[in-house]
Amino acid sequence: MKTKVTVPGRVNLIGEHIDYHQLPVLPMAIQRRVSLSFETRTDRRIRAVSEHYGEREVCLACDTAPGLPGDWGNYIKAAVQAAGRCASLERGIDANVTSDLPAAAGLSSSSALLTAFTIALLAANGVQPTLKQLMDVLPDGEQFVGTRGGAMDHAAVLGAQNGCALLVRFAPLDLAAIPIPAGWSFLVAHSLTTAEKSGAVRAQYNARRAAGSEALRKLGFASFQAALCSPDCDRLAQSTSLTEEESRCFRHVMSEALRVQEAITALQSGDAVGFGNALTASHASLRDDLRVSCPALDELVQAALKARALGARLTGAGFGGCAIVFSKAEDRARIAEELVAKYYSRHSAFDPAHHLIYAEPSAGAIALAA
Repeated sequence: MKTKVTVPGRVNLIGEHIDYHQLPVLPMAIQRRVSLSFETRTDRRIRAVSEHYGEREVCLACDTAPGLPGDWGNYIKAAVQAAGRCASLERGIDANVTSDLPAAAGLSSSSALLTAFTIALLAANGVQPTLKQLMDVLPDGEQFVGTRGGAMDHAAVLGAQNGCALLVRFAPLDLAAIPIPAGWSFLVAHSLTTAEKSGAVRAQYNARRAAGSEALRKLGFASFQAALCSPDCDRLAQSTSLTEEESRCFRHVMSEALRVQEAITALQSGDAVGFGNALTASHASLRDDLRVSCPALDELVQAALKARALGARLTGAGFGGCAIVFSKAEDRARIAEELVAKYYSRHSAFDPAHHLIYAEPSAGAIALAA
């Protein structure tokens, strides 16, 4: 008998490159999803077929080393490691993967795929995992493919609620749904530049995390939360003990944490202008301090702002992928048309079904399975 696991993608509204420093972030799940239909096998093999990427076979007992960088089979192996920390895996699966979630777009397609396989493997071995159990193993599981990210993606694709953004706090993990005001609207606009974290971008992504952590160590703080409470908070990034890169990365993390709080206040009070300003300021910091933007993303964000969006910024790891564009609902169609005219009309690869998406705040995998 076939069983189905459905895991949404997510878009991060604000709080970029700070979850791995244990600072709060504000993502939401979206209606685009990875779906995995599977049957339990009697042996310890996994056979997986993807409509886009072909077939892979993995042995639970022996296939422990990563394959070639960027190969989607690595996420199956990562799921084996993650699920194996929750239970003894004696049975594999035959799985068919379908998705309407663009890959390498900053929408957490990799986390959705890893999560789907982890849940499927556990279900095939008689385990219905809790959100806490999954959150304990999924972030480390994704590091199997080489990207030392945080836990935001997994929290969002698991624990989000319909119609809400998800405030994710860490250490300890705490999730709080924050309703998105009626009349607010989001477009996810693909830059048509890919951002494959498991490929060449991986070293740059990991370097940003390392620079922030090294700055924190040099300044003598146990955590960024402690640094934010310092009376010298505004001057810390100017310390002569920091390299230029460490100073820029530290400044981004500190300022982005404050912008998350500004955005939450604006969201809760229905202040659309204030929320949009926080998003746009986030992009400037990601571009100028963290330096994870790219010319295509900068151009796309500027096109959205010229179309009178209330705010726009890159979303996800950066180096390509998508921008999140915020507006009132009545302006969304006009802004989309202007993005097509001013940006996408010059790109023959543009596919409106995949590259310009109305992002509806949706339920995570835990709610979808209920």
